[in-house]
Amino acid sequence: LPPPGDSYGVLPRPCRALVLLNPQSGSGRALDDFQAVVQPMLAEAEIATTIFITERPHHAHEKVRDEDLSQWDTLVVMSGDGLLYEVVNGLMERPDWKDTMKKPLCILPGGSGNALAASINYYAGYDHVAKKKLLTNCTFILCKGLHTQMDLVSLSTASGKRLFSFLGFGWGFISDVDIDSEKYRWLGSARFTLGTLQCLAKLRVYQGRLSYLPAGPEQGTAPAPRDPPAPVTNGQAGHVLPPAGTDTPGSPPADSLLAPLGQPVPAHWTVVPEEEFVLVYAIYQSHLGTNLLMAPAARLHDGCIHLFYMKAGISRVALLKLFLAMSRGTHLDLNCPHLCYVPVRAFRLEPRVAAGIMTVDGEALACEPVQG
Repeated sequence: LPPPGDSYGVLPRPCRALVLLNPQSGSGRALDDFQAVVQPMLAEAEIATTIFITERPHHAHEKVRDEDLSQWDTLVVMSGDGLLYEVVNGLMERPDWKDTMKKPLCILPGGSGNALAASINYYAGYDHVAKKKLLTNCTFILCKGLHTQMDLVSLSTASGKRLFSFLGFGWGFISDVDIDSEKYRWLGSARFTLGTLQCLAKLRVYQGRLSYLPAGPEQGTAPAPRDPPAPVTNGQAGHVLPPAGTDTPGSPPADSLLAPLGQPVPAHWTVVPEEEFVLVYAIYQSHLGTNLLMAPAARLHDGCIHLFYMKAGISRVALLKLFLAMSRGTHLDLNCPHLCYVPVRAFRLEPRVAAGIMTVDGEALACEPVQG
């Protein structure tokens, strides 16, 4: 049964789905798996599919940004998290984003990193599974046709980028593993295990300032603004976002909780006293990967960013123990003094120097100040 307070919509029957599929994702089996596992189930559920095969990076981004999507009832992404990230950002660039974002999105795991699919499988109350079983479960959820809301996080960077993220933002150890292990894509999800061991061998420390707005008891609801928010300049692009409540039609949503990146964080924020980190990860779903249950308390739309940071000084053995415990979601029970977890509504990270890789939804970003 859905948790109380969740409202569900239902896809029409028969239903028309646009399937965006990356044949290169993961170990390169997405198209075969779609034809063998997914297509027969969808046919029985009266879901007619149009398959769009991506041929290059940003291909799906351009398709959903520019095309009339009214002929489809749902958009299905069969790939890893990276393709869904492209689709979400393509949709958010449309002048009619408010309406288009109401169209249900479905993720079917076809990559090596299938964090959102694993999270949805977990929220649905299914057993922890991977590979074909996870694909079958997610296809079954699509066949049932129930859809609900999901939080998005708005990220802005010092160079003026505005990004929309559904999974997480990271810096340090986890992002290094994610990007360094790209060369082992053919291994499927085992690439992350190998990448973790390699990054453990050359454990690095990153310097920067981390600040956040804690999620108060009124979690999930916006506090009454004390002052009308000042216009937020979108980095150096000089594009001024209107304050919340004065959205002009077609403009992106205003970041009402954030002060401009060049200014200090608001007084009611918390600034972390430590400035040396092994990792910082802001996650909004339960799973960071098929076998990493990072935020067991997370739900699809809890209005919350689950912020984890690991202070410098942790031993390699302790770090490895945490990652092994994370496969079961028991890492916080270890009470490791170096690992901190706090539910927040907004955060800012200002690296001291441009060192290390930042990632958003598993995709690499240049290292620079960022807030969300």
